[in-house]
Amino acid sequence: MTSPMEKTSTLPGTLPTAGQLALAEQIVHGISRTNHAVQTVPTAVYTDPEHFAREQALLFGRAPQVLCPSALIPQPNMAVPHDAAGRPLLISRDGAGKAHVFLNVCRHRGTRLVEGSDVQCSKRITCPYHAWTYATDGRLLALPRPDAFPGLEKADHGLIELESCEAGGLIWYAPKGAADFADARTLGADFDAFAMAKLHLFRRNTHDVASNWKLIMDAFLESYHVSRLHSETIGPFFRDGVSSGDTVGPHQRSFVARAAELEGADLNDMAVLRRLGTYAYQLFPATVLVISPDYINVMTLWPQGVNRTLVEDFMLIPEEPQSDKARDHWERSWQLLDGKVFGGEDFRAAALGQQGLESGAIDHLTLGTLEGGIRLFHEICTEQMAAAE
Repeated sequence: MTSPMEKTSTLPGTLPTAGQLALAEQIVHGISRTNHAVQTVPTAVYTDPEHFAREQALLFGRAPQVLCPSALIPQPNMAVPHDAAGRPLLISRDGAGKAHVFLNVCRHRGTRLVEGSDVQCSKRITCPYHAWTYATDGRLLALPRPDAFPGLEKADHGLIELESCEAGGLIWYAPKGAADFADARTLGADFDAFAMAKLHLFRRNTHDVASNWKLIMDAFLESYHVSRLHSETIGPFFRDGVSSGDTVGPHQRSFVARAAELEGADLNDMAVLRRLGTYAYQLFPATVLVISPDYINVMTLWPQGVNRTLVEDFMLIPEEPQSDKARDHWERSWQLLDGKVFGGEDFRAAALGQQGLESGAIDHLTLGTLEGGIRLFHEICTEQMAAAE
């Protein structure tokens, strides 16, 4: 079984960004991501329907957020529906290679254009009702019996487009109005250091988790649980609690590694850093990236209720497998991370946590000095909601 700490192929060496290098140097110098006091988070932020409704309106209804990795639609003239955000979206890449995010709605009578959740490969998107036809850049190309619509200008009836940004191998969108994607572009430089925009999508899976979305995020904001919850999978490959972290706007990034192995290593080689440690990113409001030595998991979280969350997991690998042996290798890695570590351990723990919190047994969560990232995340959520009101 392949572990995320086990190097199995050679990736080209690239330079880390200044921020990535700083996180590794903190580990070397013994500066770990710890707080100096026990802190708390109120149970209500995970269980109160009114609080959840405010999050939906003020965070998921307004904040720029990741929809998917670029690798989901790698070629021109591709499109894929996306419904988990609560609106019918259509993510496309036009003939020139530019990514777009549209409402998946025909401008004629409001019919959904593309059904299902599979990627479509076509230069044209045709409404199943009256066959109004659009280009992948959103332009209305044609409609049957144009004489029945005197004076209609096709240029005024293109698909409704939402603001979006593609950076570093991720496609972001803004659910409402104009958006500032400066942080997305800053983080894009980090992801370019992983060559993420050039990776191949190996697998994609959606988990339906009986948990508040923040309990799932919490699992990726501390390393205190790793050697315990993951004792039979990846736990043995991590030194207990040794991590560093910082923020980029409302987003967090961290690095977990064995300090002794980093000493004397070439920290300016990203392949070395990925072999000796694991970077993780918590992109606000609800996306997680786990950077393994030769592949990347991107997880997008989509709250469906106060105690239900859809998690879409994407596994990105260096190139499309060229043999059954290579495919089997990546399949084992996928089954380990998506099936056992995330699905069988992290998401299971979140669901068990939700059950316990909803019992009313405790009115707050207690966070130790190794769980400061969780407290910071909740502070960021509070600040962002206050700013959006």
